[in-house]
Parts: sequence; structure tokens; C-alpha cells
Amino acid sequence: MAFELPELPYAYDALGEFMSAETLEYHHDKHHQAYVDNGNKLADAAGMSGNSLEEIVKASFGTNAGLFNNAAQHYNHMHFWHWMAPNGGGTKIPGNLEAAINSDLGGYDKFKADFMAAGATQFGSGWCWIAMKDGKLEIMKTPNGENPLVHGATPILGCDVWEHSYYIDYRNARPKYLEAFVDSLINWEYASELFEKASA
Repeated sequence: MAFELPELPYAYDALGEFMSAETLEYHHDKHHQAYVDNGNKLADAAGMSGNSLEEIVKASFGTNAGLFNNAAQHYNHMHFWHWMAPNGGGTKIPGNLEAAINSDLGGYDKFKADFMAAGATQFGSGWCWIAMKDGKLEIMKTPNGENPLVHGATPILGCDVWEHSYYIDYRNARPKYLEAFVDSLINWEYASELFEKASA
């Protein structure tokens, strides 16, 4: 499957003060495009261009670092753009996902604190996640392009804590970026869709 750069699901300026048009232009048009271009070359060289993106991510983990880094980051960003929405964030969470956050993660406030702590304490570049593992939600953090797929889990929600995701808007204040993501950007409808698929 050839990697393709998806269109953003909203205008570049749609996330307003929480993520600027300049950030989205650099992040989507430059960084994500590079993962697509490099990933296609490396998948072709590895004889894996006919595989699905998830198959490539899992198969290249620990065996082909260059291909894994680009394929995993393409996978992560394919979802990341949809994990955000104008007027997102906050506590308006669809029922089934809200119930699971309450039972598995100790409720919204504890989720928010633990998710932000995972993102803030991820040394260097990486991601923080809500993932489904063994039928339950858990908070995870991973370095670089790693994601829950390679740890036997399914991503439900992820936040990119690479500097290019927030430096233009927040400089080195990663906790402020994480707070804005949770309070004002999360697309809970999309996270709920992924939760329903993972629960099926």
C-alpha cells in the first residue's frame, strides 16, 4: 500500500490559538510529507510496498529502523490530525468511552493528570496515549515514532510531543501544549470510533 499524505480534516487556521496555521503547515506539509516520501522508498526497498500500513509498522519494528520510523510516524499522524477538532476537548465524551475512562483510568480528572504527565515526562521526542490492551484502557508513552501497536495494544487517543508539534506556539512549555490539547483540541468522537472498533 503506497503511503499518501492525507488532507487535513479542517482548515489550517481552524484550531486557532491552540495550534496555529503556521504549526499545521510545517507539521503536516513538511514533516508528515517527509515520512510519506521516505516511507514509500524504504517500503519499496524492503519489498513491503504491498503490505498494509499496520503490517509494515509491526513487521519493521526492531528489524528495519528506517522503515519503522517513517511508517510508524505516518500511521501516528494519519490519526493525529483526526484526534483534534475545532472546539474540541473537555468532558463531552461519548457514553461508552466515558464509562471506560471512568472504570479503567479512574475518571476524567485522573485521565487528564496521567495523560499530561505521560506527555510531559516523555524524555526527548515521542507520544503519549490512551490505548486498549487486553480489553482495558491504559495510559502509555512511547519514544520517537513508537506506538501502542508494537506493544500489543490499540491506540485510542494520542498526542504528539515532538517539538515540531508545539514549539512555534508554546516554545519549550510542553505542559501548556498538553493542557491545551486535552482542554480544547481532542476530537472525542474520533477517539470513540476507535474505541468501538477496538472493543468489537
